[in-house]
Amino acid sequence: MDGSAYLDGAVIGVGTAGAGAWFSADGGRGFRHAGSPLDLEGRFRAMVVSPHDPTQLYAVADFAGIFGSQDGGASWAVVNGELDDQELWSISCAPHDPQRLYVGGRPGLYCSDDRGATFRALPTGMDPVCPIGTPRITNIVVDPRDADHLWIGVEVDGVYRSLDRGATWRHLEPMGPTPFHGDVHGLALRYPDDPQAAAELWATTPRGVATSLDGGESWSWRSVDQFAGIDDRPYAYCRGLLTWPGRPETIVVGCGDYVPGQVGAVEISRDGGRSWTRPTLDVTPNSTVYCLAVHPELPGLIVAATLFGQVYVSSDYAANWAKLPREFGEIRTLTLAPSTVS
Repeated sequence: MDGSAYLDGAVIGVGTAGAGAWFSADGGRGFRHAGSPLDLEGRFRAMVVSPHDPTQLYAVADFAGIFGSQDGGASWAVVNGELDDQELWSISCAPHDPQRLYVGGRPGLYCSDDRGATFRALPTGMDPVCPIGTPRITNIVVDPRDADHLWIGVEVDGVYRSLDRGATWRHLEPMGPTPFHGDVHGLALRYPDDPQAAAELWATTPRGVATSLDGGESWSWRSVDQFAGIDDRPYAYCRGLLTWPGRPETIVVGCGDYVPGQVGAVEISRDGGRSWTRPTLDVTPNSTVYCLAVHPELPGLIVAATLFGQVYVSSDYAANWAKLPREFGEIRTLTLAPSTVS
């Protein structure tokens, strides 16, 4: 790998299932295993960079609680251990209020108004049983233009919406003809360039990519092309999803033949979802592309990871990619943030 392919000026965070969390302060050249109080063999399904301070990170770990870092992942402290009795699947920082955090579990949803010191359960009304057993909240989306509006994506139970900052919730209509159209893996909000255009809600599921122009009331679908010679299903399994900060026409989706899968890919639209391309990665992904990460202060930079431990980087808005030499066990979450080291 050419040295110019590393993401200079960026901190990359990798959360694994069973091997703790890892951080690179030099754009992917080297990674350090985050130590105590983070469990070296912990299961980290979600990490997030605060939108208010890029050096502030939060992480959730199964049966361990919530952790925080004030120095870009170099050191950590326990934020809250109240939720150490369950699997934790998602975490979100409210863009309007640095004190407010949301955490999604299996299946509870929780909110903090004091940076995680205390949490209270939010009454989603979610059924405790779904087609795969117990549902899990995979995504929490807060509308950056309206703090009252929130959505959660559930595996396997579709999308729930709150219009009052989480006080009450409505389970939206089924996303498609089968329960697995509502097996929500990724959920993101996109505001088009047109200031008169309504916000779009995007979701990824095993059946493809779904888009809603009415806050989740109704959905249109795009099946992602399957991988030649891998399976006879007419669509690919979709997981990672992001809408690019500052480039509202760019949407990136991670996909694969199945989960964990034998092969993966990245799909990109640069025109708001009207057309899509699948760029060639320098090394064929060994499984579904599970995670994606960008940061608004790092224009052009993006990180992607496969479920089976490969990490790819691009510094030209996802046009060209390079796989980092370092590989991990099972990756469940990624973060990208600007480095504070000059």
